[in-house]
Parts: sequence; structure tokens; C-alpha cells
Amino acid sequence: MASLKYKPINFIFHVFYLIFIFFAHSSTAELKRLLQPAKPDGTVSFLVIGDWGRGGSYNQSNVALQMGEVGDKLNIDFVISTGDNFYDNGLLGLDDPAFQDSFTNIYNASSLQKPWYTVLGNHDYRGDVEAQLSPVLRALDNRWVCMRSFIVNAEIVDFLFIDTTPFVDKYFVQPNKHVYDWRGVLPREAYLKYLLEEVNVALKESAAKWKIVIGHHTIKSAGHHRNTIELEKQLLPILHANEVDLYVNGHDHCLEHISSVESKIQFMTSGGGSKAWKGDVNHLDPQELKFYYDGQGFMSVQLSEVELRAVFYDVNGNVLHHWKTYKDALYFAS
Repeated sequence: MASLKYKPINFIFHVFYLIFIFFAHSSTAELKRLLQPAKPDGTVSFLVIGDWGRGGSYNQSNVALQMGEVGDKLNIDFVISTGDNFYDNGLLGLDDPAFQDSFTNIYNASSLQKPWYTVLGNHDYRGDVEAQLSPVLRALDNRWVCMRSFIVNAEIVDFLFIDTTPFVDKYFVQPNKHVYDWRGVLPREAYLKYLLEEVNVALKESAAKWKIVIGHHTIKSAGHHRNTIELEKQLLPILHANEVDLYVNGHDHCLEHISSVESKIQFMTSGGGSKAWKGDVNHLDPQELKFYYDGQGFMSVQLSEVELRAVFYDVNGNVLHHWKTYKDALYFAS
């Protein structure tokens, strides 16, 4: 087993790479904004992985290996994690070895030594949430960028990361045997009201060519969890009104692409980072469901000012599905 002793990654580019800006005078004062430079040619490329932290088991290590290969070929700028970062119950604290066993020691390819922009999933809320949010973890591995909700501006694209777990009613009214860490969330109604207001304002103020929203929970899915009713009701109208291009999530342990018949929004699930749910798929209108894979894998996205290309890969690095859109026009390819 690789040593648990962490050797800090020397990111020279971090001097000018991550800039935290607090707009005290702005209507989005509470959402942290991070700046992510695009490549010199103006393009941006990244990988998306979700539902992964199992100490390398359930093919997590194999998926990580292929991520490293694809990341190198695409010269990625960063990685996005759609949550459920540590199973089964998040991190127990700042000294939990799961951080290195499931993250640092697994995603060790040179191409993956880039920032990991990360949201929390429902399993993360079953542990010490403050540990995952703590700057102490960034001192251990300075790739780790985890906040509840925040904005990343990468010049041609704005990413809005949303804390979706507090939206889901059953975690509050029927938690079963699970104990959730709601510090920083209660009172829930006020937390959600303010968050939705900030999301709406941030999207309205965005002048980027592309708008991509990331959350852990599905909005639309043919997978085990299906649609998240609370997000359909409260978040989706805001995404429609602000012409969001992609909503990217995890939660369902699969890879999936759904095309909205109501707007241009594409719904993409990347939740195949480790344990997958074979055969767990529900019927969905074929006009909407463009792709579904019930195994492990991940996705990549490449962006220019005029084109967005998304590709889904399996655990062996095989391309399963690819899709392109040009600004103001759609083109599908499978």
C-alpha cells in the first residue's frame, strides 16, 4: 500500500491560479468566486467523476487509472467531483485516513494533479461535513477545493456548484438510522431561500459564453433515484430562466445523458466512480434519454467559445457516448 504520508504537490501555477474574491458590495456576496484561467488558446477541458471514495475498491483504482490517461491526452485544466466523495459516511474528522486512502493515493496520475472542484453528497453529510470543507485538507493535498456552493469562472464558462443535499426532504423527515451533519444549514428554510436567490442572481449576472451547473443530486434521471422532485420544483425553473447549458450531477451510480424537451439544458450524470448498480434503470422517453450505462466510468468536457464536447468513458477507457453542441445549435452523436 502506498504510504499515507502526504508529500505536498508543488503547484507553481497556484500563485496566480486560484484567486478567491469576495464581493462585499455585490448581491452574490455569500457565494465565493474562484478564477480558473483558460488555456492560452481560450479553451477549457476537464474531467467529471462522482460517487467514488471507496479506498480503491469497486474498480475505483481502475477508473482513476483511465482518468489519468484521458486527462493527459486532453491536457485537462481541472477535475470536477459531483459528490459522495467518501463512503459510506463521509469523513470522521480531519485525521480520517480515508482522505488519503480514497483520494490522494488513488488519483495519483500526473495529469490529475490539478484542482478538484468538489461538492458534497448525501453520504458526505453523514460524516463530519466541516472536515471536508476545512482548509486543513487543502494543506494536506492542495488539489482539494470543496465548498457548499460556489462559482468558478474559467473565462468562457461559468460553473455554479450547488449544495443539493439540503433540498431533499427525506433526509430530514425520514433519515432512518442515518445521522446527518446539518451544521451551517439550519434553519433549513432560510438556507435554501437564500441559496436559490444567490443562484438566480449569479446566473443572471453571468456574461460567460457557457453556463454549467453542478450538483450531487439528479434533476432528471432514469437511474435508481430517478428525478429529484424538490430540485425539479425549486431549482429547475431558475436554470430554465437563465439559459443554463448543462446540469451535471452524480448520485445515481451510472453514466447518463438526458436531453430536455422543454429547453436547451442537457442533464448529464457522472456517478460511476466506483460501485455501480447493474441493471437498475427505469423507462424514460427515448426523445429525452440519449445514453445510459450502468457501469463504472467518468466523463470529459472540452469547451471553446463556439463548441462544447462531452464524452463518456467506461472503466477501460473506451468511449461509450459523445455529444457536441455549437452555440445556438445542437448536434448529437453516439
